[in-house]
Amino acid sequence: MTDLPDLPRLLVADAVRAALKEDLGRAGDITSDATIPADVPARAVIASRRPGVLAGLALAECAFREVDPAVGFVALRRDGDRLKRRDVVAEIEGPARAILGGERVALNFLCHLSGVATATRELVDKVAHTGAKVCDTRKTLPGLRAFEKYAVRCGGGANHRYGLDDAILIKDNHIAVAGGVAAAIEAARAFAGHLVKVEVEVDTLDQLREAMAAGPDAVLLDNMTPDELRQAVRIIGGRAIAEASGNVTAKTVAAIAEAGVDRISSGWITHSAPSLDLGLDIAIG
Repeated sequence: MTDLPDLPRLLVADAVRAALKEDLGRAGDITSDATIPADVPARAVIASRRPGVLAGLALAECAFREVDPAVGFVALRRDGDRLKRRDVVAEIEGPARAILGGERVALNFLCHLSGVATATRELVDKVAHTGAKVCDTRKTLPGLRAFEKYAVRCGGGANHRYGLDDAILIKDNHIAVAGGVAAAIEAARAFAGHLVKVEVEVDTLDQLREAMAAGPDAVLLDNMTPDELRQAVRIIGGRAIAEASGNVTAKTVAAIAEAGVDRISSGWITHSAPSLDLGLDIAIG
């Protein structure tokens, strides 16, 4: 797959440290401290327990290294790799207490982000015969947006806007307050800098016709049937990016893509994707 950009190290370190503080609390891992001498070394592997797509190795490695820099972490696979059941993705070696202290935080990040990547890949594979791209939304877990959007790319998807500040997306509530589709687009055009894109959400073909007269960069076609989407694509006629959203599932995504849209956005791939089951197995010595 295409090489992925590295996650910013500061973002990774900040997220991992916050998670470790939450887990280790005020006294640390009292179970390991009570049962394992400080000088006992251990080796461990992280392996997949079902098929999926890997994402989040940098956060997993950081979790162990933040507990103890003496922990060695060797990744045997790369983010974005497809995994089979029992594939070993990393080997870990160092103080047993440190490995156990970082285990849950490492796996929480790794399992969740790999779940996002796996869910994304499922949709991407189902539209591979079309020109449509699967992308995410802002429906992300608080504090994890950058990582979940990274995981979407690991699964072969594309990113929508990262936040409210990097693109204009005029939705139904904006339209209601602004006084109509055209009025909202015109106000956005007057406000936006020359590098800021303007997208508008519509849920009827009449709204779409009004929107296209105002010249948006992209149109979000919300909860339309495949037949309505085909009509919408004809109305847009290549003058704007056609994005479909709403009721996007593994069962519906192919029909949506075959309607001819350019993008299909899904909140499910981030907010509801099931975790991928990966586990850590440890051995003394």
